[in-house]
Amino acid sequence: MKRYLITGTSRGIGRAIAQRLATPDITLLLHGRDTVALAETCKAVKPRCFNVVSLIHDLAKASGVSDLIASVGNDPLDLLVNNAGIAVVKPFGEITMVEWEQTLGVNITAPFMLIQRFAPQMPPGSSIVNILSVAAKTGYAGWSAYCMSKFALEGFSQSVREELRDHRIRMINIYPSATNTDIWNHLGGDWPRDKMIPAHEVASAVAYALAQPPDVLIENITLGNLSGRL
Repeated sequence: MKRYLITGTSRGIGRAIAQRLATPDITLLLHGRDTVALAETCKAVKPRCFNVVSLIHDLAKASGVSDLIASVGNDPLDLLVNNAGIAVVKPFGEITMVEWEQTLGVNITAPFMLIQRFAPQMPPGSSIVNILSVAAKTGYAGWSAYCMSKFALEGFSQSVREELRDHRIRMINIYPSATNTDIWNHLGGDWPRDKMIPAHEVASAVAYALAQPPDVLIENITLGNLSGRL
């Protein structure tokens, strides 16, 4: 029985990935912070997979990540998807230390701790997927903290990818452009949602990369809307 851990599955891209990967031979370990929304995700995938485990932890703090690790247990993972993320959108001079540290915690420290803990026990043929962003390669005004975190995870994952090759563990990075999820409801501004890609297309890209033979690595997938960037 395979075990998949996916972070940030309460809604949006994480929920879409969980729905896409649910199969009868999989135990899904689904992380989130919103108890009600995570329960809805678990309910949606439960009929299609062997087992679903709900994991509610705050990844903004290292202690929360440690609690998540403890909840996952010692059995090896076959897939780790680092999807959880937060976005602080404001001029750099207005970013508070709390916002900065939360961004570092969720977007960088959590993936680092999870990869460091679980990768050594993952069997050959396993995969680690990082949901990055086009903001991992390009800076955008007002998005400095978010871009910083994605640039950092980009560099970290590229380096670890090379370390894991001999262990036959694939490191796959996904770079979506703006994706139509609930995150935009909490950001100020008038965002053109019709130009955003749907979450299920990001999930499809993840499934495609994972469906390749074990010795084939799709290192990077960039997704965007044909109409152009926002």
